[in-house]
Amino acid sequence: MASQRDDGSSRRGFGSMDEEKQREIAAQGGRAAHEKGAAHEFDSEEARRAGQRAHEKGTAHEFSSEEAREAGRKGGQSGHGGTHEQHVKAGSQSHKNT
Repeated sequence: MASQRDDGSSRRGFGSMDEEKQREIAAQGGRAAHEKGAAHEFDSEEARRAGQRAHEKGTAHEFSSEEAREAGRKGGQSGHGGTHEQHVKAGSQSHKNT
């Protein structure tokens, strides 16, 4: 039988793993879903609504200016369309709206 924590919950399963191990397993699942073609792809409107809800709930990640620039640089390198300059500008402007 699995040992119990002080709060009565089990020490086994996904939730008991350290965060890095959870991320690794979740990433494998995400990659497999994309390879299989079963992963959900957000369109721009869905992404906008999700971001808006996260900001309204106060759960959105607040990027620093440097984080926004770095995200723009990565986006420009990944082949998802748009120029590097467009991504950097979009990342910088997104924080003017918060």
